[in-house]
Amino acid sequence: MNNTLAIAKTGLSAQDTKMATISNNLANVNTAGFKRDRVNFSDLFYQIERQPGAAQDNENELPTGIQVGSGVRVSGTQKEFTQGSFENTGNDLDIAIVGKGFFQIAQPNGDLAYSRNGQFTKNSEGVIVNSEGLPLVPNIQIPEDALSISISTDGIVMAQIPGDPAPAQIGQINTVNFANDAGLEAIGGNLFVETQASGAPIEGIPGDAGLGSLKQGTLEGSNVQVVEEMVSMIATQRAYEMNIKVVSAADEMQNFANQSL
Repeated sequence: MNNTLAIAKTGLSAQDTKMATISNNLANVNTAGFKRDRVNFSDLFYQIERQPGAAQDNENELPTGIQVGSGVRVSGTQKEFTQGSFENTGNDLDIAIVGKGFFQIAQPNGDLAYSRNGQFTKNSEGVIVNSEGLPLVPNIQIPEDALSISISTDGIVMAQIPGDPAPAQIGQINTVNFANDAGLEAIGGNLFVETQASGAPIEGIPGDAGLGSLKQGTLEGSNVQVVEEMVSMIATQRAYEMNIKVVSAADEMQNFANQSL
């Protein structure tokens, strides 16, 4: 019975982790550029009481043997970098990446972070920054007297200056991609950082070498599908309840055995 309780405990722990992940996905359903998490499970080691294929007698062998599992564990969580829906905002500094790629953001310590959230603004010096005030890399400074800003699909930033009929180029937005974007580490604030699993960032011009193009005046929304998350939440709740019932049944069986033997 102790084995049964231990196995059920692993099930409760795994389903609790999945429910927490679903909760986080739903909490970020309106977070621009958010990518949903998926939980991966794997079974634990097995106790082999009789080896499959072992000799039953001089002429026969066991077709299946006896293998008793010891439960389940969370083998990992994985970000799903599928495209989110697009929302037209009309804001000159709202930028969506249509396809693969990440914006480069400078952290306070100087290290680079990466984001799909193109909800930018400008600070007191006219530098383009994200909602946390962290600058876009390469740095782009908008002239104080600029009448309007235009951003091409390949990242060229132009400003209309009073008295000049032709817009002036003030910067170039480059994006990066990774061999394994699921290996990026999420640090909050819509930011990711490079890890050994993700590989080094590959920088390029939007629209080239497999990088997605840019779309000005548009934001990429969260890729969380509420209906799918709700269905998954119900299934997780049911699985949790079944493990609770296993604990209760094992406890009743153990009490019966103690009273009867």
